[in-house]
Amino acid sequence: MTGGHARPYAPTSGAIGSRVTRRDALLQVTGQIRYTEDIRLAGMLHVKFLRSRYPHARVLRIDTSRASAATGVIAVITGRDVPFNRVGAIRQDQPVLADDRVRYLGDPVAAVAAETEEAAFQALRHIDVDYEELPAVFDPLRAVEPGAPLLHGDSNVLARQGLRCGDTEKGFAASRLVVEETYRTQAVEQSALETQIVVVVPDTKTGVTVYTPGSRPFAMRTEVASVLKTDPSKVRVVGVPSGGAFGGKSDAWLEPAASVIALKTGRPVRAMLTREEEFIASTVRHPIVLHYRSGVDAQGKLLARQVKLYLDTGAYSALGEVTLRKASLMCAGPYRIPNVEVEGLLIYTNNTVSSAMRGFGVPQSCFAWESHTETIARRLQMDPVRFRMLNAYEDGDTTPGGQVLANVGLKASMREAMQVFGWDERGGE
Repeated sequence: MTGGHARPYAPTSGAIGSRVTRRDALLQVTGQIRYTEDIRLAGMLHVKFLRSRYPHARVLRIDTSRASAATGVIAVITGRDVPFNRVGAIRQDQPVLADDRVRYLGDPVAAVAAETEEAAFQALRHIDVDYEELPAVFDPLRAVEPGAPLLHGDSNVLARQGLRCGDTEKGFAASRLVVEETYRTQAVEQSALETQIVVVVPDTKTGVTVYTPGSRPFAMRTEVASVLKTDPSKVRVVGVPSGGAFGGKSDAWLEPAASVIALKTGRPVRAMLTREEEFIASTVRHPIVLHYRSGVDAQGKLLARQVKLYLDTGAYSALGEVTLRKASLMCAGPYRIPNVEVEGLLIYTNNTVSSAMRGFGVPQSCFAWESHTETIARRLQMDPVRFRMLNAYEDGDTTPGGQVLANVGLKASMREAMQVFGWDERGGE
């Protein structure tokens, strides 16, 4: 789209402009796709994890002797058995298996490899762990207050992201109306049909082949190699068709521990989360507290906006810094605002780890800015669609982040939606 009008569409040769059939469509609908769970290998062991029953505690002692002697158990590992016991997409702040501390309910403490899933599950009950429970913090606003329980280092603020353009104080001073609101979004589990899963085959004394539906195979190879303290060339990652991810398979969640235990036993292993584990011990969408303050003139033009974001990244960083950057960049919304100031904080809490999910912080921000837009229009006693049309981006506008926009179809889309919906006939309700 350009200048608010649709360009004539001219199909070209090849795939563009043509209906293209997915190469795996027939296999998908006939059930012939081979997922990771379908991989069956001779001698394959089943891996299950003992998880913390406290959201925050010191680990005083782990005794695996009874579990190691249990029927069908081939190996039990703890953090002491991991060559380099740290992972992280950006910051290596997360143990593969908790060593000195657990930081969320479900943090893995030990892993059992057994001949059957049932034997592995039963063995978990024979691992003895002594904890010293510590104070926990679950609200990102509480986590940044003085005296809050600390998860890492001397601050729960993992990262900050700022964005400024224009002069917000002058913008607010010139405003006829200033509206201030705070919104909260909740954690969201991706809930793919296929839970987290991996199959690892030991190739040599130090090498592994990792079969994973993970979304970032090259990054996972790097993380597995780092954990094993081996060269990445010794780690082969095979991408397997995914049974759904929506961002939830972007982190090396099972691959490192499964690789360690495969090398320890010399046998193929499979680790797969139950549905309950998926909810308590895999990654979720970031909950965010979003504070908006906006100023408009008497005609309804936006003059200034301040946004403060508090992103709850949970116990470890994962891909939180990517979410922070994108949320901070986009949270002002698709509206022309000459004066913008954004401050975003990424905050550790004792909640489940937040990481990638579709949109990386933008869906949460969109909920807030559009709700805020409705409030402003109502306070102005102005049709909310007309208010959006007045302020919406057009070709040539520059975002607070400095991007010059082209082919902006926002107003054209709203006009068409108004026509289809009969907005004017309904009286803008």
